[in-house]
Amino acid sequence: MANTGKKFQSVMLIDDNDIDNLINQKMIESANICENIYTHSGAKSAIEFLKNMEKLSKLLPNTQILPELIFLDIDMPLMDGFQFLDQFDKLSADTKRHCQIVMLTSSISPQDESRAKSYSYVKRYIRKPLTLDEIRKLIQQ
Repeated sequence: MANTGKKFQSVMLIDDNDIDNLINQKMIESANICENIYTHSGAKSAIEFLKNMEKLSKLLPNTQILPELIFLDIDMPLMDGFQFLDQFDKLSADTKRHCQIVMLTSSISPQDESRAKSYSYVKRYIRKPLTLDEIRKLIQQ
């Protein structure tokens, strides 16, 4: 698929299922929407990564290293997607402004969808699997 919309510097995938991460990574690569894909199999490591990227951004102010788009699963061990969002809320205003979050989940719970949409930085709620059509919609926003 040729990219007809926005091209991101980097995208982050957060899902405890490595197979889902691999499939989503291949889908994003085939859509050609970004230069870099950061993959995390846990929300805790993803938050630590973002904290480190914030520090690095301060040291390299003209370098764009934070992901512009984060695909976040809800149901994960140790720290679920909502706990990630609560921790994300504690990051800098610049980070929250820069990173758009898309919930990418197998949850069909209306409560999960409603709760996810209550966070201002959650831009979309998509049910797995990630499709090229959903990616097209994201880049055309």
